[in-house]
Amino acid sequence: MIILGLNYYFHDSTACLIKDGQLLAAIEEERLNRDKHTRVFPMLAIDRCLKMAGLTYNDINHIAVSIKPTHNLGKKVLHGLNNFKTIKPFINHELVHGYNKQKSFWNWFGYHWNSKKEGPQVHFIEHHLCHAAGSFFVSPYKEAAVLSVDGSGEWATTWLGVGKGNTVTCLGQSYFPHSLGSFYEAVTQFCGFRTSYDEGKTMGLAPMGDAEVFLEEVSKIVNVTPEGQLQFDLSYFNYQNMSWKRCSDKFFKIFGEPRKHGEDFKPHHMNVAAAFQRVLENKVLEICDILHQKTKAEYLVISGGVSLNSVMNGRIVRESKFKDVYVMPAAGDNGTAIGAAYYLYNGLLKQPRNFVHLNPYVGTSYSNEDIEKILKGAKLKYTKCDDICEETAQLLADGKIVGWFQGAMEIGPRALGSRSILANPAFPDMKDKINAEVKFREAYRPFAPSAIVEAKNEFFDLTVEAPFMLKVCNVLPDKQSVIPAVTHVDGSARLQTVSKDSHPRYYVLIKKLGDKTGVPVVLNTSFNIQGEPVVESPQDAIRCFFSTGLDYLAIGDFLIDKR
Repeated sequence: MIILGLNYYFHDSTACLIKDGQLLAAIEEERLNRDKHTRVFPMLAIDRCLKMAGLTYNDINHIAVSIKPTHNLGKKVLHGLNNFKTIKPFINHELVHGYNKQKSFWNWFGYHWNSKKEGPQVHFIEHHLCHAAGSFFVSPYKEAAVLSVDGSGEWATTWLGVGKGNTVTCLGQSYFPHSLGSFYEAVTQFCGFRTSYDEGKTMGLAPMGDAEVFLEEVSKIVNVTPEGQLQFDLSYFNYQNMSWKRCSDKFFKIFGEPRKHGEDFKPHHMNVAAAFQRVLENKVLEICDILHQKTKAEYLVISGGVSLNSVMNGRIVRESKFKDVYVMPAAGDNGTAIGAAYYLYNGLLKQPRNFVHLNPYVGTSYSNEDIEKILKGAKLKYTKCDDICEETAQLLADGKIVGWFQGAMEIGPRALGSRSILANPAFPDMKDKINAEVKFREAYRPFAPSAIVEAKNEFFDLTVEAPFMLKVCNVLPDKQSVIPAVTHVDGSARLQTVSKDSHPRYYVLIKKLGDKTGVPVVLNTSFNIQGEPVVESPQDAIRCFFSTGLDYLAIGDFLIDKR
């Protein structure tokens, strides 16, 4: 049974293929069309998945789409009627947008199949089921509490439930405009960033401020009911009116003037970011307590765009009653392509669960032959290494910054050792150097460490593993001066734990660096510059290498420098 999973309704268009329950391929459209967070129909991603799997369109039995456009339509229309002054943006956002998205799908479908009867069966699946249930079905747990939190998907903003075997039961939902995702988008815009795009920048900015300054005021905005539903004081916002301006005049009166893009941060910007981040964490922890009380489950599966807030996830690990948390590597809308496929396979078609999504390396890979052909075609000088890990480890030990392009590409927003920029975290000035000369981004933004799993407890206070870099922990006090380039201002780090099985070549590299320096930890950031998607192909990697301050490019078994 071949299932094509698709996300195209919102941002981060993505396609995946599963065969008899096994994930064959998954890739975001942005990696191929080079438009970050793209919303276009993922035609390139579909073609690439089929090519990787050695399949054709005629092999597809089912198509699972991570949206059910008619779901909660009554709630949407009622909201539009109650906000009659903003009916035009409402119609454009909810009806015209939806019509155009469905038109693009059926145009694509009609191009490949003459009719619905001749083509594969199409299933439109509720967005939060794709987030929540789809994540549970690929988690390592037979039973778990399930939570999805995002801006909005068919009007739902949170989804609380419990998963057992092949069944997921909903225990409650919150609906737009009572949305933690929209709440965080508002402060993101206030800080001068792009919404549904730069929320990670807000999370990184928050430790620069003092949350206590505005904590009491921000806490009044959000209430969690005893059943786990959200209630907001909407007088602070405009997003409920489908306005591009997320914050109301009251917001600015209380919290101060917003930052314009490109301006310096003022103390109140950082303090507001800190307070919103803290309240987000506190309210999700409240929901987690309620969910644990309802389910008595030992483990939690969390999904949705808000679950990419790794600082929040770290607090859930440390402070909730759950033993551990599973967050899919593509926990945002990109991962709903995978979630839709598995909800169909395990939930609707009742096929046995036979796959655990612990391997994020499900994108395109390039052989040494592929890479060398491209290098020769570009007339580049290069060296083929007998041991690329040894050569790269020595460069890192010497303080060089290396583009690392190895194996199959990661799915999700985090570089996990296949399409990464690497450096030695022991150099105190390395963070500033990479921000300024390589990534061309804000100086305050931190970089993440990747550590071999055996060294986790020597450097970090995380009690569980974090293979997808989605759980922030603290660097142990006596190690913060040892790895200063990956220690944020508050002593935290967004750790990735690397095992021998997860990415053998990346593991060996980090271990060899440790053998040379005594620190088996590497600074790891995504192989791209600000505003561009992570590199996908050798051509992308070469272009990024020569347009930035990278010292070396380790691509397959080949090493390139700029001499």
